[in-house]
Amino acid sequence: MTPRPGAGGVALSFAYASARSAHVAQVTDRWAVGAAYESFMGRWSRGVARGFVEWLEVAPRAHWLDFGCGTGALSAAICELKNPGSVLACDASGPLLEQARERLPDKRVAFEIAQAERPPEREGGFDVAVSGLVLNFLDDPQRALAALRGRLSARGCAASYVWDYAGGIQFLGHFWRAALALDSAAAPLAEDARFGRWNCALLSSLLRGAGYSRIETRAIEIETVFAGFDDFWRPFLGRTGPAPSYVASLAPERRDALRERLRQDLPLDSDGRIRLAARAWAVRGLLGAEPS
Repeated sequence: MTPRPGAGGVALSFAYASARSAHVAQVTDRWAVGAAYESFMGRWSRGVARGFVEWLEVAPRAHWLDFGCGTGALSAAICELKNPGSVLACDASGPLLEQARERLPDKRVAFEIAQAERPPEREGGFDVAVSGLVLNFLDDPQRALAALRGRLSARGCAASYVWDYAGGIQFLGHFWRAALALDSAAAPLAEDARFGRWNCALLSSLLRGAGYSRIETRAIEIETVFAGFDDFWRPFLGRTGPAPSYVASLAPERRDALRERLRQDLPLDSDGRIRLAARAWAVRGLLGAEPS
């Protein structure tokens, strides 16, 4: 497995092909450029991370494992809101860890390179293991959750969240509707086609299958407000991530056509801003048996 950054995200790369017109375009998404990720999704992931951490019932001075920390949004929310005793932030990508370290110069936080199958250990175990915007990119998410279970203390908690790709990220919905209106063969690339099954029921099933109990879920909703059309469009030119990678694969005239289609379709406020919404699904579970 190779990496994808998330808010926090294990770095993971994948490739897909799209048949368009009379040719096949190879589009490779590596989610490996931290600055491009920040512009495209990172700025929104910080709000989701805060909502997620606020939801977790964790006492001060707890020891946290942030699995797939990416650029550090989730670790930052933990430090701000929960007064941790320590946070071990891990990711498979060294460059992403460096960016997280620069963004979060907090002595309570340590950083370590680690793969999904082999999360770091702590003597006495971690009180909480969390992952943000990661599980849907893993080859075997239930196996990863089971591996985290082995790193927890006797009464530890595991929790995670993923975007609601089935329709809960309005700016991606607008993008792919415009793209598919011009190129129907791009349909398999859209996140709702690839990750639409990820919801609270699936997250609960994965945690239960990995040996957790007392499982709870919730939705986390945020606003995604763009200063104007340029603020909306520019991140799609970052060449990293499914939608930006698709844009980069287009010939200039096709890219221009997509941009103009979006410009016509997006709702604008009187001040020129674009106000949309995004949603993530969150889950948490505990070790130990269900109460009788």
